[in-house]
Amino acid sequence: MSRAVARVLVDTPLPQLDRLFDYAVPERLVGTVGPGMRVKVPLRSAGRMADAFVIEMADGSEHEGSLSEIEELISEVPVLAPEVWRLARALADRAGGSASDVLRLAVPTRQVRVEKAWLAARAAAADAKAEAEAEDATTPAKAETKTGSTDNVSAPERDEVTTRGITGYRSVDLVAAVRGRARLALDAVPLVVELPAVPGLPPRWVGRWAVTLAELAAVAVADGESAILAVPDYRDQEQLVSALEAVLPPETIVRLDSKQSNPDRYRALLRARGDEALVIVGNRSVLLAPSTTLGLIALWDDGDPLFSEPLTPYAHARDTALLRYEQQHPALVFAGHARSTDVQRLVEIGWLSEVLPDPRYQPHVIPTTQQGSRDGFAANARIPSTAYLEARNAVEHGPVLVQVAHPGYAPRLACTECGDTARCLRCSGPLQKKSADATPACAWCGALAVGWHCVTCENTMMRSVGTGAGRTADELGRAFPGVRVIVSDGSRPVLEVDDESAIVVATRGAEPIAPGGYRAVLLLDGERMLARESLRVAEDCVRWWADAIALARHRAPIFLVGVGGTIASAMATWNLARFASSELADRRQLRFPPSVRVATVTGRTDTVETALDALPESIRKETLGPVDVEGGTVRAIVRFDYAHGHDVASILRGRVIRAATDRRKPPRDLRPGDARNTNRRTPAPTLRVRFDDVEPFSD
Repeated sequence: MSRAVARVLVDTPLPQLDRLFDYAVPERLVGTVGPGMRVKVPLRSAGRMADAFVIEMADGSEHEGSLSEIEELISEVPVLAPEVWRLARALADRAGGSASDVLRLAVPTRQVRVEKAWLAARAAAADAKAEAEAEDATTPAKAETKTGSTDNVSAPERDEVTTRGITGYRSVDLVAAVRGRARLALDAVPLVVELPAVPGLPPRWVGRWAVTLAELAAVAVADGESAILAVPDYRDQEQLVSALEAVLPPETIVRLDSKQSNPDRYRALLRARGDEALVIVGNRSVLLAPSTTLGLIALWDDGDPLFSEPLTPYAHARDTALLRYEQQHPALVFAGHARSTDVQRLVEIGWLSEVLPDPRYQPHVIPTTQQGSRDGFAANARIPSTAYLEARNAVEHGPVLVQVAHPGYAPRLACTECGDTARCLRCSGPLQKKSADATPACAWCGALAVGWHCVTCENTMMRSVGTGAGRTADELGRAFPGVRVIVSDGSRPVLEVDDESAIVVATRGAEPIAPGGYRAVLLLDGERMLARESLRVAEDCVRWWADAIALARHRAPIFLVGVGGTIASAMATWNLARFASSELADRRQLRFPPSVRVATVTGRTDTVETALDALPESIRKETLGPVDVEGGTVRAIVRFDYAHGHDVASILRGRVIRAATDRRKPPRDLRPGDARNTNRRTPAPTLRVRFDDVEPFSD
C-alpha cells in the first residue's frame, strides 16, 4: 500500500544537504500538507529538528529503508511558489551554491498575524465568488454583462495606455515589443518630466526612465499579466512608484524590498501569490517574487553594484532576470542611461535588441579638456572659468548641480612633512575630516586622531588632500554669495529640491531631482574618479555621469571637468553604446569579465589546489593564482567561457561538499596515548567558491 510522501528541501547552510529528501506524511497531516508549505522535519544526526519547504508530493518513495515522518506543519500557507523554487534551484546550480540560501532571500520570515488575515480574506473571497456564481446561474443575462470585467484596470485606462504608445525612442513600437516578449537593451531618454497633477499633492518630477518603465508595465497589466520592476535603491524606487501611480490604479502596485518591515514584506509576498495582474517593484530581491502570469521583467541601471547580492550564493540581479526569462519567457528589458558591458555583450551576440532614444534628446555635454586654450591655465582649475561663468548665469534662473567624488570635508589627510597618508594609530585606516572644524577621525574604526603623529617621520601636523562635498560647498558659498548651497550625500540625503536659485553639491548617486531639470551641471573630480583601481572604473564613471546629466534641463550646459580621450568624446556625442562596445573589446582581448566568466576559489592551499586539479586542463591553464589573502588562506581566479559554466559550477560545487564533509585524521606527530590526542577529528577544511566575482579585479 502506497503512503503519502513529501519531498522537502531542508533549510540548512550545509552544502551536503542541498537536495530533496523524502519524508512520510503522518495520517493526521494527509490532505493538509502540500507543496510550498513550511514544515519541521527530524534530521538523523543528533536528533535535531530543522525547518524545511515541501517541494512536491508523491505516492511513494524510491528509498528502500523506512522514512522518517514530518514532525510538524508550521503553516498551511503555500509561501513558496513553484516558479520561485525552479528559479532558486537554477540560480544555485549556476552559482555553485545552495537553493536554501536563495530561498532565504525569496521568502521572508513567517508572520502569523499576516497569514491569518490573508487566509481569512481568501476564504471570504471564495465565499463571495461562490455566491456570485450561484446568482449568475439563475440570471444568465446578468452573467453575460459581467463577462470580461475581471480585469483590475478599467477599459478607458487600458485603451489610454496601449493606444497612446510609448514615445521618445527611435522607430520602435515598445507596446508591441512587450506583447511580443521581446528582449531589449533600452537606452533611456536623459530627461526629467512632470507627472500628471494629483489633487491635494504638489507637482512631482521624475526621470523620464521611470515613466518609460511604468508605461511598459501598464501594457503588461492591461493584458492581464504581471510585471516585475527592479531598481538599485530607494531613490529610484520612489520615482518609479510615483510614475506607476500616474498610469495604474494604486491597488495594482506592490512594493517588495528589504527596507520594509517583516510584516509588510510578508504581506506583499502573499499578495503576489494571487492570480491578479500586478506590478511588483523593489530592489534586487524583487526578482524572486512569485508570479505565475509574468508578462514583463525590467531592470533599471543593471551596472549599479547594489544589484550584486552580498550573501551566498552571490547571484547578480541581472543573472536572476536572465534565468527567470528562460523559465517563464516574459518580455525582458535592461534599461539605463549608460549601458553596462554585460548588456553590451548580449547585444553583440544578438540576444538583446537595442533601443536608442530619439536624437533630439541628446544632452549638451562640454568636456573642458576639448575647449582649446580659451581658458589658458584656468582650464586646469577644479572649476574652469568657462564653467564658472555658465554656472553663475544659470543659477539666476534656477538650481545648478555640482557633482563631486567624495563626501565629507577632506576625504584624505597627509603628513605636512613627508607627504605620506595620515593613518590611524589604532588600526592604520586613513584619516579624514567631516567638516572644517572637526577633529580628524579614522575612516575605518571612527577613532579620533588625538595625539596623532606620522609613523614615518614622527611629524605631528597634517594637511588636507582632496576636496569633499562639504569643503566644495564652503568654497562655492563664498564664490556665489547670497545663493543657497545644498549638500546631498550618503549621510545627508536629499531627494528633491525646488526650482529656486541654489547650488546643489552632491556625491555620485545622491543627486536630488529639480523641477524642470537643473539649469547647468558641473561634473567635477573626473580625473580622481577614473584613478580608482578597478576593472569597471571607466563604465562606472560613465554611468555616474550619465545619471547626473539626465537630471539637467534639455540642452542645459553640462561641463565634464578634467576628462579627455574616448570617454569625453562618448559623453559629448552621447554615443555611450559605442563606449561600452570599446570597453568590452578590451576585456575580450584580455580575457576579463564579462567576455568570460570567473570564479574565485578561496581556502587553505591544499584545498584550493585540489579543487583546481579537478578542473579540465584547458580551464586550469587560464587560472590566475593562487595568491595569499587574509586569514592565512589563498585565492585563485578561474576563468572560463560561458559554455563551460555548468561543468565548472558542478565540479567546484562537488569540491565544496567534499571539503565540508572531509574528516581528517590527527597529525602524524600525535601518537596514540599522546595527551594532545583526544581522538577527535580536526575541523574540516573550508572552501569558498564565488562565481562572477569582480572584487579581485578592484583595489
